[in-house]
Amino acid sequence: MLRLIPKPLHRVLLVQAHRVRLVWWRVRKPLLLGCRVLAFDEAGRILLVRHSYGSGRWLLPGGGIGRGEAPLIAALRELAEETACALQDPREIAVIEEPLAGTINRVHVITGLARGLPHGDGREIVAAEFFALDALPPDLAQQLERQLESWVRTAKAGSPA
Repeated sequence: MLRLIPKPLHRVLLVQAHRVRLVWWRVRKPLLLGCRVLAFDEAGRILLVRHSYGSGRWLLPGGGIGRGEAPLIAALRELAEETACALQDPREIAVIEEPLAGTINRVHVITGLARGLPHGDGREIVAAEFFALDALPPDLAQQLERQLESWVRTAKAGSPA
């Protein structure tokens, strides 16, 4: 049904909905459950996305975990929705808690090998690209900048030689 809304209007509505969601979280302070996907391509590059709402910075693909949904399943779903890619050999490498809009976001970090050519939907995701680790874009999300090196090291330590 939402696909019937023209993409430019949909992006505007997403920005407004995100603002409302941030206010709701500040008031209610729920424990949020989310996932992020550290997806590599065959060349060892990582997949990053930019949303049409929020900070506009590059992030790992991911999103919320539904009630009763397993983190690995949520990560596979979010990666497919946001980038049209699949994830081979997914595994969890970290669980972090970070402040978000006055509440706590418990994030499961899932890694694996990306399959497919990434592209954003032009609605929620305006860009989806692979980046070499030594050529990351300058406008990474702050949390990602702080954690990326550690996550990459952990992901590679668990990879077959």
